[in-house]
Amino acid sequence: MKKLISLLLCLAVGAFVLAGCAGQDDTQAESQAPDESSAPAESTAPEDEAVTLTLGIWPEDSLTDDIAMHEAWVEEFTAMHPNVEVVPDYYKYATDTFVSLAESGNLPTIFETWYTEPQKLIAAGFVADITDELEARGWLDAINPSIKDLLSADGRTYGIPRDGYALGLMLNIEQFEAAGLVDDEGYPMYPETWDELATTAKAIKDATGEAGLCLLAKDNAGGWHFSNIAWCFGANLVTQDDAGNFTGHLNSPEAVAAMQDVKDLKWKYDVLTPDPTNEDWGTGFVNLGTGAAAMYIAANDAVNQPTQINGLPVDKLSLVPIPEGPGGQYSLSGGTPYMFSKDATSAEINAALDYLVLMGKAPVATEEAIEGMRTDAQNKVDNGVPVIPRFPAWIDPDLLAAEQAVTEEFSNVDMNLFNDYYDALTTPGNLHLEEPGLTQDMYAELTKVLQAVVTDEDADVQALMDTAQENYQGMLDDQLNQ
Repeated sequence: MKKLISLLLCLAVGAFVLAGCAGQDDTQAESQAPDESSAPAESTAPEDEAVTLTLGIWPEDSLTDDIAMHEAWVEEFTAMHPNVEVVPDYYKYATDTFVSLAESGNLPTIFETWYTEPQKLIAAGFVADITDELEARGWLDAINPSIKDLLSADGRTYGIPRDGYALGLMLNIEQFEAAGLVDDEGYPMYPETWDELATTAKAIKDATGEAGLCLLAKDNAGGWHFSNIAWCFGANLVTQDDAGNFTGHLNSPEAVAAMQDVKDLKWKYDVLTPDPTNEDWGTGFVNLGTGAAAMYIAANDAVNQPTQINGLPVDKLSLVPIPEGPGGQYSLSGGTPYMFSKDATSAEINAALDYLVLMGKAPVATEEAIEGMRTDAQNKVDNGVPVIPRFPAWIDPDLLAAEQAVTEEFSNVDMNLFNDYYDALTTPGNLHLEEPGLTQDMYAELTKVLQAVVTDEDADVQALMDTAQENYQGMLDDQLNQ
């Protein structure tokens, strides 16, 4: 376990193209003693200034234990900061509603988004510059430099990382057991190639009557997942030349072959859920957690979805590598940043940063931060959520050592169900960042093709991908290319 997590810490740094990883011996990993040098600077907000902190990172209503955990943090926080009124506000980032909220001044103080979004939000002036607040705390140099680039413009920084992820293949072990697809030790015999995925999914469908795979084709998440499949078939979906101009390749032979493979999963093998055009990120986990699908493309940062939210026992979930295709084996790597409303004051930003310390989500290893990590881990154990290594996006060695120790202390799963996933990610070149250049628009075009090929057996894949490429290139030329 210790070896795995040490490898992961190096991996997490390398995942975003940062050279080097601070080595940690077992003595460092075991120690949870706070390092005074990593303590946050005092908030610059006057203690008598009335501050309202709207927490857009509040859990959704159904997660009652998560809410209770945050309520305890709020109680502790307000005792430390009596001048701050904390307003819970569950907010889920959505491209179709964000602009109106931002323009009307109704964004929460702090919220989460995706790494594909910060540059657009910064350019539009929708998020706050937090450089001075981070500099005062000594946090700027603790951010993985490549991630900081995603969150910065013109030498100023507008967000901080929550964490990172890499896509893999989640398995409902109960369905593999029902189909007799487990080895002598009870571990699932998962597909290692896309050809094997089709036959494995068919074996499960034949044995159980349930879908072998949940494929998304409702919104941009469909294109997001498909891009990872396309890479495994050798596709390179977007390139950028020396002048900065983007060229799409959505209709390349490799991308077309990947889409044909998806079409075959529907019409040749019949292993998908009844209507993929109704499947989005959330319903995928519903299907996996309830056994309506045996496999689903998902990441390490969402293991609470099939378990805590959808009822799959903690020991019946496995996360394994994305299958290998004719072009190789890749895992889409991304993550979640915290960003701040353009209308947030410096005092409000500092209050939000102080709250992240209590949550254990800041680049410090103080007593309060470590206790926040332990509280979060215990909540996972209590709710049947796997406590597994996360992809830290900070590079502070004291923080990484503290996270490693907490993960070891609260581990509640057989890591043999996850080790192959983590091991695969250490392969050089395996991690693949999301495509540059109007990424969400590219996903939308690919989703249109997915919708066509899973609803029409006679759909012409090449023609559909030609149209997607034409549409996408038009957007690149109109909005980005010179």
